[in-house]
Amino acid sequence: MTWSKLKQQLESFLCPALYGRVEYRSTSYRYLPDKAGICYIAVDKKNVLNMRDITTLIRWYQTDLEIKNDSDIQIPINNEEIEAVRQDTKGIVPEDRLIVIARSRKISEYAKELLSAQSSLSKSNFNVVATKYLSTSIEESLESNDILLNILALVDRRVGKKRILNLTEKMKLKHPIVQYFYELRVSTL
Repeated sequence: MTWSKLKQQLESFLCPALYGRVEYRSTSYRYLPDKAGICYIAVDKKNVLNMRDITTLIRWYQTDLEIKNDSDIQIPINNEEIEAVRQDTKGIVPEDRLIVIARSRKISEYAKELLSAQSSLSKSNFNVVATKYLSTSIEESLESNDILLNILALVDRRVGKKRILNLTEKMKLKHPIVQYFYELRVSTL
């Protein structure tokens, strides 16, 4: 599919409040078929997402230690996770340490997922992911670990107010760029 047709289809799914504010831009290399194109998503004429550039407005993590030390990340822990730690430690660890261990385990898993999503985003071809988005359901795109699929689904007009508001807890565990687009969409409600 040509870029102009793909862009037209993506923009036709934009939420009315974001139409004109969110723009999709992409470059490709005609004479270098093995080199993927570059994706830009602009909000209010500012490049918010540039898949090849870490100097964007959104924080990009270089190591899992950066994620673990980021005070902005709040990882919710439930009783099942605490019980799993209690069983692993055979009940000899104090209660307050169980919460710390459970949170540490969960943030380690989160860090691995986040770095994996970032690396796949930087290697992906925007056209391929956008075409995949157009052929999959909104639910799959929202549940996906692919950052770009999440962003495209969040700005989609087919995602209603109730569904957006129900995603609040899930968005806390997503990459900061996905959280940015979530906040952008919530601000239009």
